[in-house]
Amino acid sequence: MDPPEEGHGTVLYVETGSPAAQPDDPRRVSEGWVEWARAGPSLSLILPSFGRAQLLPGQRQSPPPQSGPRSPIPPAPRADQFIRRAHEFKSQGAQCYKDKKFREAIGKYHRALLELKGLLPAPGEQERGSPAAPQPGRLSEEQSKTVEAIEVDCYNSLAACLLQAELVNYERVKEYCLKVLKKEGENFKALYRSGVAFYHLGDYDKALYYLKEARTRQPTDTNVIRYIQLTEMKLSRCSQREKEAM
Repeated sequence: MDPPEEGHGTVLYVETGSPAAQPDDPRRVSEGWVEWARAGPSLSLILPSFGRAQLLPGQRQSPPPQSGPRSPIPPAPRADQFIRRAHEFKSQGAQCYKDKKFREAIGKYHRALLELKGLLPAPGEQERGSPAAPQPGRLSEEQSKTVEAIEVDCYNSLAACLLQAELVNYERVKEYCLKVLKKEGENFKALYRSGVAFYHLGDYDKALYYLKEARTRQPTDTNVIRYIQLTEMKLSRCSQREKEAM
């Protein structure tokens, strides 16, 4: 590297935390040394190869750059906004179901439930006084009822969508229906679909229990009556096999 031209400054060699070395110092190219820098009226700062920049006598350290005004933090969405969006997704899911677009309907119902996530405390959390997730705000009694109604509709509709598939996931159908029954123990659709799910999962005792519970709500429903007959036939065969095995 060529030295500076005469009259344009002086070559200095500096090590962080050490006094300036002479230009002919053999250590000037060792690690941690600045090879050269101009020092003159127009330049008085020498940058080391490591550590903080060294200031020459008479030089003032530049102030840190001033940051601009901070943009205001947007307010958290209110509970009614989550509820409104959940209702919109639920309505879109219902339309997809009517159009026999069951996969799209499932996606819409899941989006609706996602909007409501955290608005209500998980079971048991309210008693301990530690909500499962930060809540946008305390729900009014009317809002709580609306949230639960949307959840019940979504889980019931998800079970209905799954029952339309060629290969039905009866385990998931059972899961959704039991979620409904935890909130509404006398929900006819959830009782009936729980019975259907347990029947196809081979748990005929539970199937018969839920189907009979559904029949008490709607005694003339032909689907309920048919599944009760099928379940009783299965139980009769199982009982006969047990007797033969003894």
